[in-house]
Amino acid sequence: MFVVCEEHLEEAIEEFVDVYEQPPDIYKLDEVSFTDWLAPHKCDFCEDIPKYLVV
Repeated sequence: MFVVCEEHLEEAIEEFVDVYEQPPDIYKLDEVSFTDWLAPHKCDFCEDIPKYLVV
């Protein structure tokens, strides 16, 4: 699972496919919510605000 900014979306997709050998589901963070999970405040690859959840 990755939480990433727009700039690092492709990198997260590639890494996910390398590990799991299947395409991920991608969600916009402002369009989804989970009761037991809060999105991190920064991208997994940089300090920018994340926009996507890659799972």
